[in-house]
Amino acid sequence: MSALADAAVDYVALRRAVGFKLVGVDRLLADFVAFAESNGEGTVTVALALAWAGQRGGNARVVARRLSTVRGFSRYLQAQCRDHEVPPTWLLPIGKGVRRVPYLYSSGDITAMMQAARTLEPELRASTVETVLGLLFVSGMRIGEVLALNENDVDWDAGTLTVRLAKFNKSRLVPLTASTLDALGVYLARRRALCAKGVTSALFVNTRGKRLTYAAFSVAFGVILAEAGVCSVAKRPRIHDLRHSFAVATLLEWYRAGLDVQPLLPRLSVYLGHVNPASTYWYLTGSPELMALVVDRLESSRGEVNGEWS
Repeated sequence: MSALADAAVDYVALRRAVGFKLVGVDRLLADFVAFAESNGEGTVTVALALAWAGQRGGNARVVARRLSTVRGFSRYLQAQCRDHEVPPTWLLPIGKGVRRVPYLYSSGDITAMMQAARTLEPELRASTVETVLGLLFVSGMRIGEVLALNENDVDWDAGTLTVRLAKFNKSRLVPLTASTLDALGVYLARRRALCAKGVTSALFVNTRGKRLTYAAFSVAFGVILAEAGVCSVAKRPRIHDLRHSFAVATLLEWYRAGLDVQPLLPRLSVYLGHVNPASTYWYLTGSPELMALVVDRLESSRGEVNGEWS
């Protein structure tokens, strides 16, 4: 047996000796140790623990419990050797706050949904809903942030949106591509031509010329999902899942490009408006494809180290 496997056996025996039942923990730790050894790892790291916890999917509670098992084991190990890392308690916590696994929209889903949005009536409603949907997909913004935008929050010269006093009273700038700015410009021109009613500073409006509400967009979103045939047996696609899809797509792009993702995660946290990296780290378990890339990166990095010392 390896040193890590021996330590897992000792850990379970010690906990049970003081009264803990630890039902199934020995099996989970044996699986974790096998996963670590298959990747050439003899030391517990946060990345390794996350990769193992999310490798087989499951709902958020299952993944959180798997990570919690490694958390307890790693605390035991760290008391003997400081090289072992302990996954923070805020990372995938178990309890009422456990997030459900999101539905990840494909590019085909989005294309079908955008087409379905164009069939809504009247024309102003169709244009507004289509533009909001597109902005959500390409920016990763929260729906509440998008609906709260005013016309003067768009800086056409700098190519940015200003999100003011969003969640946790945080404000930030969201950079936009030229194509997104063009789409917003087309929407505003169409909106002004179709809507002479009301006076509002809002960027996105309803058919009465007032700010578009979450309730109104939610109704339209349900119609779009049905029309586009976007559905899931395991979970109903949600508006907020567009934000998850953006984050996962960004991480996938970074991994495929061979970038060092770990130091880039804080940047993604700031862009998304997260208060701490915990919410951003959670996206690492959101996609089987992403988890496969994380594992591959672990294997590659271990291979490079072995190559240097062989």
